[in-house]
Amino acid sequence: MIRAALFDFGGVILSSPFEAFARYERERDLADGFLRRLNSTRPDDNAWAQLERGHVSFDAFCRLYEEEARAAGGEVDAREVMALLAGDVRPAMVEAVRRCHERLKTACLTNNWVAADDHDTSAPGERSDVDASPHAGLLADLFDVVVESSKVGVRKPDPRFYELACEELAIEPRDAVFLDDIGVNLKPARAMGMTTIKVVDPDVAIAELESVVGFPLRSSDVGSPDVSP
Repeated sequence: MIRAALFDFGGVILSSPFEAFARYERERDLADGFLRRLNSTRPDDNAWAQLERGHVSFDAFCRLYEEEARAAGGEVDAREVMALLAGDVRPAMVEAVRRCHERLKTACLTNNWVAADDHDTSAPGERSDVDASPHAGLLADLFDVVVESSKVGVRKPDPRFYELACEELAIEPRDAVFLDDIGVNLKPARAMGMTTIKVVDPDVAIAELESVVGFPLRSSDVGSPDVSP
């Protein structure tokens, strides 16, 4: 029996950044898929991985990331690339999460990073990108637990990340269904015993989730999500 529903944030609750990546590549005369290949090269210790685990400051990440891009044959502005990650809320997915939250335990599992005011990453009051997001209210409203790579020091697809989520929710992996838009993030969760759903088309993913949890998740009049506490 499924007791918990776990959701990625960007690419699931929010729209995927990959279209924005493709547009940036066209505008900068970069090869198709350049950014995704850059992010998947040395995935455990590249600049992106170090940022999401909280091992480098944002400024240091920008320097490292731009160096990696040059080594791969392209020029990028790291801050412009990171701005591409800000997606739009998917109201139908928010409604699905809300309905899961009424009957199940829910968690958001996100690889993210620490941002700081005025680009000063050593300043007091550092906060994760989720804290700083205009959609942060959704998290408090919809999820019992939020697991952020920048705060726990590990990131998907490290199995420890999923173990932490299960510990926080007081469940076993077999009790959970997990939705993510990146297949490599689903593989270890599935190996642990979770039911997994890859989100390519949100409507298809919601239909799959309905079949897993056994209750309706869609409404014919889904509109803008309510982000009030």
